[in-house]
Amino acid sequence: MKLLLDTCLSVKARDALKAAGHDVVWGGDWEQDPGDEAILALAFQEERVLVTLDKDFGGLAVLQGVAHCGILRLVNFRVGEQAPACLKVLADYSEDLHAGALVTAEPGRIRIRQTAK
Repeated sequence: MKLLLDTCLSVKARDALKAAGHDVVWGGDWEQDPGDEAILALAFQEERVLVTLDKDFGGLAVLQGVAHCGILRLVNFRVGEQAPACLKVLADYSEDLHAGALVTAEPGRIRIRQTAK
């Protein structure tokens, strides 16, 4: 799956997702953070699911109607838990994400909000 990891995710998550065969772009590799709107626009342009810890992207997508290709938000996962949680969600909810859903993953809980792509 094509993913854009926000800068708030760890380099360990980036490396684990790449090792699992995903096509990963990580914001931490950029010289500077272009801001949430530019990140979401880039993810949409490159048809990547955005993976983040930041709830602001959901606001952009839902409240402002900003186009996206699916957003996965991880909540309350430690650095070492980010990659396994992400891999589990991607395995179980890839169709929802491809359809443009907002998926919020917390330990023991998944919430899915369908949005227009």
